[in-house]
Amino acid sequence: MLGVEIDLVVPDSLEALNWLESVYELERIEVSDFVKGQNEVVFTIYGTRFHLLDENHQYHLFAPKADSPKSIWFNVTVPDIKETYQKAMTAGGKEIQPVTEMPEMGIANAMFEDPFGYVWMLHQISKTVSHEERTKILEDMGFERRSSSGQTDA
Repeated sequence: MLGVEIDLVVPDSLEALNWLESVYELERIEVSDFVKGQNEVVFTIYGTRFHLLDENHQYHLFAPKADSPKSIWFNVTVPDIKETYQKAMTAGGKEIQPVTEMPEMGIANAMFEDPFGYVWMLHQISKTVSHEERTKILEDMGFERRSSSGQTDA
């Protein structure tokens, strides 16, 4: 089987699963039933596979700490951003960015940190905006290209 799985270490994977189920419509794949520190959970959100593992120092599995940098997040496109964001806030998520409408880009987004130290960005798409249209909008906002030809090294 080929694919990609996102693995996250949390203090308690069963508690984290319950929290995530209060926010997202997820599908459970595997859920263990061991003592805290030995559990793992596998589930999908809209087809993306996630694997939670209990923090266990013996196996060098460390959950994020409150003061650690948050340089990665999980971007989830949802059918109703306001409803999903409210679920996250009600369940104890920490607001980073409230629901922000960007009609010219055809999206709304919001960000929050879950109680386990991970950051989630919610997206709702209201209309399709091409890469060229987005680039023009960003240039109009003052973004500058690296070269006048518009070509990149990437």
